[in-house]
Amino acid sequence: MLPDNPTRNQIEAVFANDRFATQAAGCRVVEGERGRAVCEMELADIHKNAMGNVMGGAIFTLADFALAVSCNIGEEPTVSVDSNISFLRATQGTRLTATSVCDKPGRHLGFYTVTVKDDLGKDIARMTATCYR
Repeated sequence: MLPDNPTRNQIEAVFANDRFATQAAGCRVVEGERGRAVCEMELADIHKNAMGNVMGGAIFTLADFALAVSCNIGEEPTVSVDSNISFLRATQGTRLTATSVCDKPGRHLGFYTVTVKDDLGKDIARMTATCYR
């Protein structure tokens, strides 16, 4: 379990084991604290679908990674049990940033909202999730 206000190095050390997000997709932690996290992904050709847009799965991976960071700082081990994502627009940018915020912490269930924006300031996606501790 990560403490309430870990350093970025502590967070990265724990989540380096999330190899799909960190190695395959290129997600990285920008900041994290109990109930809040910011993660980024530099976009490359590997993130694009056959139509040349960023694949929904890549966007979801970044959102899910930010969620995992935000719900596991200062809490018992927590996993997502339900996630819903809305894709708002395709990005023309080169980087995505996901910000996960706890809407309501609970003893066993936590409720979170994750927003994904591009480096042009556009809202790209919004995810809501319920997590179990």
